[in-house]
Parts: sequence; structure tokens; C-alpha cells
Amino acid sequence: MRLGKIPESVLIRSVLGKITVNRDEVLVGPNVGEDCAALKLENDEIFVISTDPITGTVSDIGELAIHVTANDLAASGAEPVGVMLTMLLPPKSCEEQIKKIMDQVESACKGLHIQVLGGHTEVTAAVNQPLLSVTGVGKVKEGKMILTSGAKPEQDIILTKWIALEGTSIIAKEQEEVLLPKYPKELIEEGKRYSDYLSIVPEAKIAANHGVTSMHDVTEGGIFGALWEMAQSSSVGIEVDLRAIPIKQVTVEICEAFGLNPYLLISSGALLITTDRGVDLLKKLKEAGIQGTIIGKVTDRNERVIRNGQESRYLDRPQTDELYKLTK
Repeated sequence: MRLGKIPESVLIRSVLGKITVNRDEVLVGPNVGEDCAALKLENDEIFVISTDPITGTVSDIGELAIHVTANDLAASGAEPVGVMLTMLLPPKSCEEQIKKIMDQVESACKGLHIQVLGGHTEVTAAVNQPLLSVTGVGKVKEGKMILTSGAKPEQDIILTKWIALEGTSIIAKEQEEVLLPKYPKELIEEGKRYSDYLSIVPEAKIAANHGVTSMHDVTEGGIFGALWEMAQSSSVGIEVDLRAIPIKQVTVEICEAFGLNPYLLISSGALLITTDRGVDLLKKLKEAGIQGTIIGKVTDRNERVIRNGQESRYLDRPQTDELYKLTK
């Protein structure tokens, strides 16, 4: 495609024409020539805003972009309302690729009842693969926002689902040819399906209603990075049992194939929570069909300790995500 804004006919047919979700809060939404969106909330509600680019993968990039941003909002206790979407495409791109990305975007938006509020789509030589940047807008009742920095000593640390679901899915899809000589196709297909578990919106809503003090979605840097960030922002220590951290065997196998540490692998789909009543929250999650595991405790010692049986080690500062080792 030619450099610059995509043609208006393509915009209408393959971008705007794919958007079907409409929310009552949106006064001005996406249209040709509209550079701004407008929303109106109730008097006792506040805006929560988050932004993320998707740069580490091309497969399912549209769906992933929506889930990552919605997860950030949900982890703050907010209800995701809409997104502003910037799509930058390399010159080799075609209209079918735009349609595919927008189909993924709208599929995720429908599942979460999120509206695309507007954005920008451009072909540029500045990128060599599609790049999506999403700014999400959510709403929460005043006084009900939950911060990553809210962890308190003696609280339980809970993790939902399993670590490295996102990374496993990306690798299974983008490195299938490398994996096939080593593993059965069924194992690789299972890894691909982990993208079905990337939303933490349902468990975040349950946790927020339960009265937790801190939530943090586990993304770049994996579970070790998320644990460090939660402890650092809360000025607390943590003690975590490595053997309690839930991980799928498929993840172990795929990470071993590439020499990756799954505890440092991007992990959208897992939500880190601190609460005074961990067992009670696990019961509520189980009733909703969501796995939750108590993996440790918050302490007042400012030490970030990972225990593995009789052995223990101190948690390092967040490192570069393991996924980037495959893009060098």
C-alpha cells in the first residue's frame, strides 16, 4: 500500500465498517474526519486511562492489543469502556491484513463490551511489521480504584490461572515449524489455544467486589517481574513458594525448546492479587470457574524472597522479557 493515511474507501470498508459495539457513555465515536472522541460519565464515576503498544508479535495482534489494555483497566478495579486505536503498517501491507486485524479487534471488543472510540491507521516505512498502540478508557466509582501499590504485610498473594499463557501461545503460533520436529502437533495446538485465556477482566471484577487491596496483571517480565513491581510500588517484602506458582506442562516443554525461563515470560491472562482473605477469594473464583492459587505472603521486611523447598533466593529487578530472545 502507498505511504500515508490509508484511502478513505479502505478506512470506511475495512476499519470503520468492522466496528459494531456501541456504548451509552460515548457521545462522539469514530468517523471520517473526527479526530476526537467524547464520553460522559455519571457524577460519582471517574475516568481510568491506560496505554500499551503491541510490538512483540504479529499473530493475533488485534485481539491481544485489546486484551492487554482491558486487563490494565480491570486490574485497577475499573470497567473498560472504550479504546483509541493507532495502527501503523509497513508498505508491504494489504487491505486484507487490515481487515484481519480489525476482525480480531472487534471480536475482542464484543466479548468485553468495549467500543472502539477512534484512532488512526497509516502505512509507514518507519515499521517493518504491523504495530498497534491502544489507549484504553475505563470507569470506576469514586473511592473504588485499586492500585498496584496497595499490598500490605500479612496479606495472601494470589495468582489466577497459570503463568506464561501469552508467551506460550505466541511461541506456539510463530515458531511452529521449529517445534514440530521436537513435539507432537497436539502439544503445539494446545499451546496455541492458551490465547483463549488472556482476559483477566472476569477475575478482576470478582476480586474488586471481594475487597482486595492490590491487583497487578502479569505482563512483560513475567511473574517475577510482576512480583517485584508489586512489592516495589507497595514498599513491602514478599515470600513466594516457587512450587506453588501454577504453570502448564506445555509451557515448560516449549520454553525448554528455546532455553527460556517461563518465570520471566510475558504472561497476560494471569492476575496478581493481595488480600486479607485469600481462602475466601479462592472460593469465589472457583465458583466462577476460575483457578486461583495462594503463592505466598506479603511481609514487612522489604525482602523479595523466592523459596523452592529448602532453597531460597532473592528476587532480581525486572529483566528483559524472555520473548525478545526469539526476535534477535
